[in-house]
Amino acid sequence: MTTARLPLFPLNAVLFPGLVLPLNVFEERYRAMMRELLKSDEDEPRRFVVVAIRDGRETAVTGTGMPDPVASAPPAERAPAEGFGPDPIQTFHRVGCIADAATIRERPDGSFEVLATGTTRVRLLSVDASGPYLSAEVEEVAEEPPAEDEADEAGALAEGVLRAFRAYQKRLAGATERSLATGSELPDDPSVVSYLVAAATVLDVPTKQRLLQAPDTATRLREELTLLRRETAVIRHLPSLPAPDLTRAPTHPN
Repeated sequence: MTTARLPLFPLNAVLFPGLVLPLNVFEERYRAMMRELLKSDEDEPRRFVVVAIRDGRETAVTGTGMPDPVASAPPAERAPAEGFGPDPIQTFHRVGCIADAATIRERPDGSFEVLATGTTRVRLLSVDASGPYLSAEVEEVAEEPPAEDEADEAGALAEGVLRAFRAYQKRLAGATERSLATGSELPDDPSVVSYLVAAATVLDVPTKQRLLQAPDTATRLREELTLLRRETAVIRHLPSLPAPDLTRAPTHPN
């Protein structure tokens, strides 16, 4: 299988194909990455790999779920692998997603505002920390093609997941007093449905990672149907939903 070497951007989050990822890049190691990406022609994809961190640590000191700050160096001076242990690949989930940066805008202070979109699932083969930022050798993780009868099953599962997702949205909107997307705004392609629902449902990183790694669309949809029914039942029995900010999609501070 074809491999590629790409910049690596670890996050305390999971990126799915087709989903938009806003980033606030201020650490020098990731500024260097963005400066390098800006050197490519505008008509060429500016790609990097987003991978979720196993132990919940984040790359920026102000990030959610951060460990204690590294006392030896301020954030702007951290080495490429600092905070990820002696063997960084062991700190990351092995399956991530390529992000294509449509917008990379440098601010006057040298930080960057980035807007990227997930494109392709990849598996980490190795991680290199010898440069100014982490890079990784990766190979594509293709969706296993469904058999003819399984394609029909995926379509039926997608319809069931959309119904369950609408019910989940209604319960979540009621609990948070927020207006969420209506069913008419949701796609009907089973694969797109599976990734959108995985990203939009309030789940922890290990669960989202499991959905990203599912071998095929039908498997992902089956698990989502179970999760949505469970989460809807939980919300139904709660007088209020804790941490309502989890339903928003904030810019990741990195």
